[in-house]
Amino acid sequence: MEKAIQKFIEYIHKTKKTSANTEISYERDLKKLSTYLKEQGITEWGTVNATNLNSYMLYMEREKFAPSTISRSVASMRAFFQYLQKQNIMESDATEQLKPPKIEKKMPEILSIEEVDLLLNQPKKNTAKGMRDRAMLELLYATGIRVSELIHLRLEDVNLQMGYLNCIDGDKERIIPFSNTARRTLSTYLDKAREDLLSGQETSLLFTNCSGKSMSRQGFWKVLKGYAADAKIERDITPHTLRHSFAAHMIQNGADLKSVQEMLGHSDISTTQMYVNMSIHKIRDVYTKAHPRK
Repeated sequence: MEKAIQKFIEYIHKTKKTSANTEISYERDLKKLSTYLKEQGITEWGTVNATNLNSYMLYMEREKFAPSTISRSVASMRAFFQYLQKQNIMESDATEQLKPPKIEKKMPEILSIEEVDLLLNQPKKNTAKGMRDRAMLELLYATGIRVSELIHLRLEDVNLQMGYLNCIDGDKERIIPFSNTARRTLSTYLDKAREDLLSGQETSLLFTNCSGKSMSRQGFWKVLKGYAADAKIERDITPHTLRHSFAAHMIQNGADLKSVQEMLGHSDISTTQMYVNMSIHKIRDVYTKAHPRK
């Protein structure tokens, strides 16, 4: 069953030009489904029917999976089973009757500019780890890139002189400028800290962990959590919080929607539109609190 999943991933990569993040999500969702089906005695995709898939959704609900996770899994299953039908592995699409749960759309968590300043000033300036962490946080907030993109950046992806980075996600590339502050912290890290962290090892990765190896998403998440606690920011902060904050602050300060969309790498501008809506909500709240005629 795993072989069919791998062929599907290769297919969408070649024909749909999907991003690495999309492919990782599809593969993870489908492997979870495969594991569940095997536990039910089903070992071939051609024998899977709508009842089996509905049973899997009920299992996810019982296990308290978030509605967003179940909905994403349904999307993965639909894409996969449509592929199986095209390959004549299945006679009909077993996902036709699947109904994903309704998801209550929530505004993403956004830090204030003051909170961002406080957070970014937490790393120590006189240690290799502190200089690395400061550069990573500054670059994340300066560009709005995803943490998966940040930890996979290579030296050749960054143009310090011109102040931009080349962000590669699968077959897609986007050029993103970054601030003078980010350039200074990145330059300091490269000049004074990176070699210490590498400890004689060689790698083209821009950032590594303290052992000179590639950093994981979980590793950076723990680093961020620690600095949020040091800054006494009590809200639940993730690396994506800085991405959301970047986009919201850019739009609040006059950036046009299309430019922000391109920097974030959103394929659909409606995804970027939520930051405009957030800005409108903020203005309305300020008006309600401040206008003398309630």
